[in-house]
Amino acid sequence: MASALKNLSKYDEEHMPSASDYHFGIVVADWNAEITHALYEGCYDTLLKHGAKADRIHTVQVPGSFELPAGAKMMADRYKLDAVICLGCVIKGETRHNEYINTAVAGGLTNLSMVYGLPFIFGVLTPNDQQQAKDRAGGKHGNKGIEAAATAIRMAELKHQLKEQQGKIGFSK
Repeated sequence: MASALKNLSKYDEEHMPSASDYHFGIVVADWNAEITHALYEGCYDTLLKHGAKADRIHTVQVPGSFELPAGAKMMADRYKLDAVICLGCVIKGETRHNEYINTAVAGGLTNLSMVYGLPFIFGVLTPNDQQQAKDRAGGKHGNKGIEAAATAIRMAELKHQLKEQQGKIGFSK
């Protein structure tokens, strides 16, 4: 379904796992701060809403979206985290810079996820213009920061569940 037809940030809140036992990192790009700080607010509030404790949420800011993977790695090296959420916004301009940045960030976060065995959540907006960014940072299409937080909670829970099953013989149902 096209994003123009719905609020993208709706999720099944009733069946969301509790975040109370988990530690989260949030890395926020300063570039396009009006947008990224709105994403951060949605993300942070959603983590708290689902039981995360404020002292278990660690936040750092990096200059731009390109620096998100490096900031995320630094956080993962510094703290014992269950998920790292990366928030940024790369607005398409007159050149193809957005393609290079978005590809580098997505690849970097994917590589970190594989190396660390930890979810690194891609919460980067890739809009064509400023209005599309606003629409996805608390506007008519919701807030991608909320979606990133919900994804982080679900992935932290999945990691925890799989860790509990480790060492058991047989198949799980």
